[in-house]
Amino acid sequence: MRIALPGTWALLGTLLAGAAVAEEHEHAVIRTLVLPEQPEAAPQRIYVKGQVVTVLRFEQDLAPLRARLVGGEGRFEPVGVVGRKVVLEPRRDLAPEEGFSLLVTLSDAREVPFLLRPPGRREHGSADQQLNVYKDRDGYEAMASALVDSEKENKTLRAENERFRKEESSEDHALAALLTAESEAQTPFKGVEHFSGADDDAELEGTVYRGKGKAAVVFKVKNLHAVRSWSMKSVRLVGVADARERSIAVRSSAAVFEPGTSGVIGLVVDGSAFLDGETLTTLRLELYRQDGLLQAIVQLDPALLGK
Repeated sequence: MRIALPGTWALLGTLLAGAAVAEEHEHAVIRTLVLPEQPEAAPQRIYVKGQVVTVLRFEQDLAPLRARLVGGEGRFEPVGVVGRKVVLEPRRDLAPEEGFSLLVTLSDAREVPFLLRPPGRREHGSADQQLNVYKDRDGYEAMASALVDSEKENKTLRAENERFRKEESSEDHALAALLTAESEAQTPFKGVEHFSGADDDAELEGTVYRGKGKAAVVFKVKNLHAVRSWSMKSVRLVGVADARERSIAVRSSAAVFEPGTSGVIGLVVDGSAFLDGETLTTLRLELYRQDGLLQAIVQLDPALLGK
């Protein structure tokens, strides 16, 4: 839907009903798996995503002889065995409740089961892109691979801790938290326009705010799906002219909105984000949901920056 507003600025509020518009950046996910010692152990999970290739990379002396899906016929491209690698690619995303078995027969005659599942609430909602599979967790290659995993995890945790530290003292994040708590009277913002829309999964109501040297947007989200949770995967703020990504303060009333529940997402944009050199420019705010689909777009004009 397009909503034309009076004055010199305009808002574009769009809910993409079923349109598969993917987020531009997919996070690469490489993990280490060690085969269980007990044959009756539960199958290890592999997270897969529609039209994203997942590769299982085995040790040389475990090179797979064959691999087959159980119950996934027609849902995946033909499973490939290339050297010591097994290649998977779902034709479309798996539903939250779906899971398929992958049985891999190794060169030592063992048949190893894996469970294929959608990423769900996993970090970034990303598929596994490479899994390094080992039989001995104490072997050199397995330990080296696990060390790389640990270093990446520690780097991510350090970055998150630093982000949290900065957000604790950030005025914009404090304002976003007040908007999320529906305490706009305690902020310098004034609502200037509303928009709304719905698709099969969610109903959104949005408000655009003008502030002193800042702008803000608040989304009220109701999860309409019977069984699937809704969550915000990411938010991007880019210049319409230069596509350069800007920083934005984001707060959400909950990490996940369960079926039938509602929540609020507050976003605050500092006036400096509107600068392109010494010129003010229009910005585009993009809200992505948990499966990477673009849920809403809001166009923000510099006229939102009050005096």
